[in-house]
Amino acid sequence: MTLRSALDDYKRTHGETSVFPGERRTLSGYFSGVEDRLVHVGRDGSLRDFSYPLSGLYGIDRSRFGVFRDDKPVWFDDCAPVDQAYAGDTALVETSYDLEGTTLERFDLTTDGRHVTHVVAPEGAIDALEVFVAFAPGGRDDRIGQLVFEDDGVVEVYHRDEHDFLASASGFETVVGQLPERLPDVLAAEPAEFPAGDETGQYEDGRLGGYVYARVPFEDGTATVVSDLRERPDRDAVVEDLVDAAERFDDRETVRSIAGDQFVPAADLDQFTAGDGESVVDDLRVLGLLSADVGSRIAGPDFDPHYEYSGGYGYTWFRDDAEISRFLLESDAELDLGLEDWHDRSGAFYERTQRDDGSWPHRVWPDDGSLAPGWANDRIRGDGVDYQADQTASVLSYLAAYAAADESRVESVEPVVERGLASLDDTLAADGLPIACQNAWENMAGRFTHTVATFLHAYTEIAAAPFSSEIREHAAARARVVFDSLDSLWVDDREVYALRAQMDGQLDDRLDSSTLALVGAHRAYAEIATLDDRRRDRLRSHLETTLDGLSRETDAVRGLIRFEGDEWRVGEQGREKIWTVSTAWGANAAAAFATLTEDDEFYDRSRELLSELLPSGTLCLESGYLPEQVFDDGTPDSATPLGWPHALRLATVAHLEGVDELEGEGIESQIEI
Repeated sequence: MTLRSALDDYKRTHGETSVFPGERRTLSGYFSGVEDRLVHVGRDGSLRDFSYPLSGLYGIDRSRFGVFRDDKPVWFDDCAPVDQAYAGDTALVETSYDLEGTTLERFDLTTDGRHVTHVVAPEGAIDALEVFVAFAPGGRDDRIGQLVFEDDGVVEVYHRDEHDFLASASGFETVVGQLPERLPDVLAAEPAEFPAGDETGQYEDGRLGGYVYARVPFEDGTATVVSDLRERPDRDAVVEDLVDAAERFDDRETVRSIAGDQFVPAADLDQFTAGDGESVVDDLRVLGLLSADVGSRIAGPDFDPHYEYSGGYGYTWFRDDAEISRFLLESDAELDLGLEDWHDRSGAFYERTQRDDGSWPHRVWPDDGSLAPGWANDRIRGDGVDYQADQTASVLSYLAAYAAADESRVESVEPVVERGLASLDDTLAADGLPIACQNAWENMAGRFTHTVATFLHAYTEIAAAPFSSEIREHAAARARVVFDSLDSLWVDDREVYALRAQMDGQLDDRLDSSTLALVGAHRAYAEIATLDDRRRDRLRSHLETTLDGLSRETDAVRGLIRFEGDEWRVGEQGREKIWTVSTAWGANAAAAFATLTEDDEFYDRSRELLSELLPSGTLCLESGYLPEQVFDDGTPDSATPLGWPHALRLATVAHLEGVDELEGEGIESQIEI
């Protein structure tokens, strides 16, 4: 997202109550791209790349599509789409528009680094497809050049390393560059409108910028454009390749066939119900969309790359990523999803990105694992509380479970785990609790119950895995120490575990959804040791009080808030918002506790929360996506889709299915396995 496009959005949305101006929201529309290119297809017909973290290439910054008929353009953003949805279990986005009685069908697919837009209309009804695309090669909207290959129907926009291309199956009736907003336009109160006609002003204006306006003639009732992103390409070879690709994709059956062969998971998806009610397919699709080739994932599409309201989302956090990996491993074991390649790539990525001291850093670029901008890197620059110890623990939990699932992996995984175990030990204080550090939500420092839970889980998983007896015995001993030390965080008055011990040692007794991780940690610990009745009672009290205390229900939505006193992105609402990851965590923890204690009441609690996350629930968008947050009036907000709640939803469905507790009111009609 360039500064020009951020300012454009700011002008268009300033003053709205549930919108943060200057962001590039993905709260409606659909994504395509299950390789290293991720393209958002808006309901208004626009395309926008979210590819940079996954590939290092920026691509489309803004765009606008429409048709030309009766001697004038009609833009899709002025028309209400009749329908927009994925084609079955693929990542092909199908959209239909009604233009005064004329129905247009549009097909959008991202494959092999290309994005294809194929439009079908009744023959003779439409003259041409109107296309405006603002490319930002290298993330820039200045110092850019254009080359137009009119005979081939190809436009190239380039900076230095990145070269972006636009091609048409039927050539261009008109193709001109557009002058980007100049300083007076940027400073004006009203946003500039594009495209600005087919006149460029001075002769060089149309060749010194990334804005392209093209009119693509319909032939036999179809028009097709293809965009492609390349790094230092062989220009002649790319142009020839794009001409062939545009002609090949100028057919709906070809597009559908390629989409059907493309979907990443190797699972036999026929075991699931295809259609609007299938959350399993939705979750696998989302996690595929957010993944890079090397096995890493972005947390979500980066809607705030200028850090105006957040620290950005287009990075790999080892906490989120490893939790997703572990949930996928668990779900695969239960549902036979065929995700072995995903598991292997995750394991290899964690091995490659481990630091010399055995820890993993705050966040990295997903395409190459290099250190990304962050604020919790004290393990790199020295001692301090700006370190998130739970991230290292989460990776180790996955790696141990990954090795335990297939003993042929032990030889390669054990050295990584051994180094990571040393890092955990180094960040475990003498009292048996992790050292003071940052929390899972990255907005506090202290000694957190959630961090304790991740340490207990990691030590336990390592102790249960088929590693050397020395490693297992050491991990088991550490797990017992952490297990016993958790008592120091118990709050008698509320009968819960504290959010944290503050830097002065005082307990912060607020309820926090991240502490729900205690349930999974205790369920794992029960495999290597005995849970006494006192701990079971405390765990039940903590879970029950946390679920009750964090619950929020309005006329529009129902779910769990993140923690008591959460003020982030509340806007004019003035109180905490519901978070999908918190709600999914609650559903997952309730199911795990029910299985651990054979208390069927908590299966009911799990299904109640899960129902809000399923396609007909109040927290799930029509796309099947789970946004990070939701306002009380039902307006979604922040990163959409967010990978972590999708993995939690999938794991909860798999768990309930595995114990034959999936069926229930509001559940069985949405998931059939």
